[in-house]
Amino acid sequence: MKNTDLQTSQISFNGTRCSKHVASFSTSISILFHKEVESRETKQQPPTWPSQASNHRKLAPAWYSATPIFMQACQNIWPCNASSTWRCPNSCNILCRGCKSRLKGFTPYGDYWREMRKICVLELFSAKRVQSYRSIREEEVDSLINLISESSSSATPVNLTEMLFSLTASIVFRIAFGTTFERSGFNNHRFHQVVHDVQAMLGSYSAAEFIPYVGWIVDRLSGLHQRFERTFNELDRFFQYVVDNHLSAERTKTDHEDIIDVLLKLVREQTGFGAAQLSQDNIKAVLLNVFLGGVDTGAITMIWAMAELAKQPKLMKKAQDEVRTSIGNKGRVSESDIDQLEYLKMIVKETFRLHPPAALLLPRETISHFKVNGFEVHPKTTIHINAWAIGRDPGYWKSPEEFIPERFVDSSTDFKGQHFELLPFGSGRRVCPGIYMATTMVELGLANLLYWFDWKLPDGMKEEDINMEEEAGISLTISKKIALNLVPAKYSGTHQKIA
Repeated sequence: MKNTDLQTSQISFNGTRCSKHVASFSTSISILFHKEVESRETKQQPPTWPSQASNHRKLAPAWYSATPIFMQACQNIWPCNASSTWRCPNSCNILCRGCKSRLKGFTPYGDYWREMRKICVLELFSAKRVQSYRSIREEEVDSLINLISESSSSATPVNLTEMLFSLTASIVFRIAFGTTFERSGFNNHRFHQVVHDVQAMLGSYSAAEFIPYVGWIVDRLSGLHQRFERTFNELDRFFQYVVDNHLSAERTKTDHEDIIDVLLKLVREQTGFGAAQLSQDNIKAVLLNVFLGGVDTGAITMIWAMAELAKQPKLMKKAQDEVRTSIGNKGRVSESDIDQLEYLKMIVKETFRLHPPAALLLPRETISHFKVNGFEVHPKTTIHINAWAIGRDPGYWKSPEEFIPERFVDSSTDFKGQHFELLPFGSGRRVCPGIYMATTMVELGLANLLYWFDWKLPDGMKEEDINMEEEAGISLTISKKIALNLVPAKYSGTHQKIA
């Protein structure tokens, strides 16, 4: 392959490069960008590249040869050379300054990022800390099962989409904020709207990415900056409320030390913190990361998994048989039972492959010059990694469009960042620190839904009628477009209600 000089500002590594014209930053960008990128790779269309360094545009070859080259690229530049190769794009930080606190995922590498990463890994999402929240997860799942049980007696469909979003919200609110979802001040509709708005803001593209020095003016004129400010100010007020509540002398102590308790303790005890001092704004930044990364991603995964199983009753029956045989007459699935459920874990892996909660991983900007398969990549090139397309690449997956959990039998492939064909949580130093927390919640929720109920489709509906279309829109996550409504029938081998 001929060496090519890439004086560009955007690259997408799903084995392809994508075209994003300056005019596309707000309204004219594809509503399903991850599919547009994958489609462009398949058609081998030559993209036009906007350059931040100059006003000219330069044509580059259209296509790397699918995932094998992506795999080589990632292995060359991701884990080994990450600190000298890429960072968060500056445009992300320009937007994030509007919410006063700084998102860890969008923060440039430095003292602050290192300290926040250390806090997340060692203090907030360690295996010991996650296990300390076990009773919260089990209590909230029990509440969900009891709620569904009430509907099962009348054989009426339940909206699993709404229920699973409420489940993950309740768990995250109690673990992070020390308050229940009901007492948070958000009603169900407004909560989902705030989550959607924040995801849309972070998943959108700003003029500042493409037009140096004056792009921020366009962002203000287009209303992007104002929308970002309004949404994050609402969250900022809520975060300040829960922090103040924790600082109040009148607060009733709980049995569990939530994430705010841990962070406030670190603020009080920080002595040798070095150059990065922890403040209340930093606490709110961590809470925002937990809010964005923990609420809808877990629910989205469970919804897609249940939808795929509903479309294939044989797989549903196989999963239910495993759970029910393993649990027997215990009457409930606890977290200590999950390790025995191998097929359930395969279902979760397959869901992450076919329906990663975030199709495009957080963008990265190159710091130094390097070479990928003969292409010269220059500093300030934004790199996008299309996890959605990687998971559907026929070069690495047999029948990639089909939901086949059995593909992971006797397979060492995992989703923790070491296997580049499966990257729902990213990889390298910016891999999601909450992997254990997320998978524990998803596996516990699915196991109980499969144990307690036989699931049927509403009257007159067939398996092929289930709409598996993705919700269109600019967002970091990919939700199922149509809510999942299923009819629960209480499994005869379970108790009537969880105590």
